[in-house]
Amino acid sequence: MLLLNHHDIASLLDLDEYISAVEQAFKLHAEGKALKTGLLHVNAREGEFHVKAGGLQLKNTYFGLKVNGGFFQNQMQFGMPNIQGAIYLADAENGSPLALMDSREITMKRTGAATAVAAKYLARPDASVVTIFGCGTQGRIQLEALTRVLPIREAFAYSRNREKAARFAEEMSAALQIRVRPVADLDDDDIQASDVCVTCTPAKQYFLRKEYVRPGTFIAAVGADSPDKQELEPALLASSKVVVDILDQCERVGELHHAIAAGLMTRESVHAELGEIIAGKKPGRTSDEEITIFDSTGTALQDIAAAAAIYEKASAIGTGTQFNLSCIQSDVPPNEKEAVAHKLF
Repeated sequence: MLLLNHHDIASLLDLDEYISAVEQAFKLHAEGKALKTGLLHVNAREGEFHVKAGGLQLKNTYFGLKVNGGFFQNQMQFGMPNIQGAIYLADAENGSPLALMDSREITMKRTGAATAVAAKYLARPDASVVTIFGCGTQGRIQLEALTRVLPIREAFAYSRNREKAARFAEEMSAALQIRVRPVADLDDDDIQASDVCVTCTPAKQYFLRKEYVRPGTFIAAVGADSPDKQELEPALLASSKVVVDILDQCERVGELHHAIAAGLMTRESVHAELGEIIAGKKPGRTSDEEITIFDSTGTALQDIAAAAAIYEKASAIGTGTQFNLSCIQSDVPPNEKEAVAHKLF
């Protein structure tokens, strides 16, 4: 088994490669070339754990399982990442463990990549102004990813913490060489003038209202990845073209979940899964006036696509640490196997 830490992973895949891998993963899912995904949430006293699993038929067929802990007080209170975890990758043909890797870099990049892929099919091609709601690490990745697929020339940054929004604007202006400005109010005219809106917060009460969004806007709703999180007013979803990452998952934990609970939508109200649009089975944006929403709950498909690409690169160039998970070889005498196994625990 190959062990890959955060620094190993950061050096192996760039953002464009994440975007390509995620687009392929959604397409394979739509074509029936993916294992059924699984999702589990476990609440803890100060946070939660997400468990996501699935598989993809790539060059090889891979199974992957990710466990992430989300503890959103970590950064402020302890100087630790808010989200931490690991991805387990296996050969889906014979079950052999292949790799265990830190999940932080993958989770951040594949989430931004999914928004970029959705924007490619659902935003107006000339979309050039974006508002990012949530000025943390994910907000930075989201903005950078959008610049890879749209002609973004200006961005607005909103956070309840005004100092954080100002710092985001200064840093991202320098990093991306575009104009980025902080906005203080949700009903600001600049927000309503945006072509793209991305919500990437841990909010548990919606803040992006229907009246804030003009015709022709593309919205990526990224934050609602557990049943209690919500960023969009249900009426906004009900009046828009909604595309989901995985329908079963969004029905349980996404913005769709809240719109259904409010009695404003059903499963049948959803226009498509993103993979169906990529595969050409359903159309994406069909007019400059429609509001399109991507309900992005984060899927195992994205994790596995990225993890598989990282594993293949690392194996080819010798990055990472090899580890024999069982430590029990066929040439170990039977009377010694029990002792060797005991050492593992």
